[in-house]
Amino acid sequence: MSEPVVLLLSGPNLNLLGERDPAVYGAETLADHVAVASAAATERGLALEHVQSNHEGDLVDAVHAARGRCAGIVVNPGAFTHYAWAVHDALATFDGPIVELHLSNPAGREPWRHTSVVAPVADGTIAGFGGAGYRMAVHAVADLLEA
Repeated sequence: MSEPVVLLLSGPNLNLLGERDPAVYGAETLADHVAVASAAATERGLALEHVQSNHEGDLVDAVHAARGRCAGIVVNPGAFTHYAWAVHDALATFDGPIVELHLSNPAGREPWRHTSVVAPVADGTIAGFGGAGYRMAVHAVADLLEA
């Protein structure tokens, strides 16, 4: 029997991690973060799939494809956090735990970053812990699946 799958979704500009504003987002690349998340999933008996896109519709399609197939979702929506109602609506159709993830702490940044349209459909949010948040988010999904 195969392991339950956790989908890791990465929004716009996360493909530039390691280059883009390392003082805020750190020096690690997206590949580094995916490796951490994958190792955390393996520790918990889960498989990890990753989708990154700079296009909102691609993330919506990934959520639709996860329905009935994936056990949980970790989503770092990037700037889509603040206005992507289509991502919100897609996540609302997913039957499983959803954890919102941010490298930085949006609540401690510019006022426009304080509102998340993803938070109302997520079971929880992990923010401000840098790359460690990827491990924490996968463990949170695993804990919710075990509960």
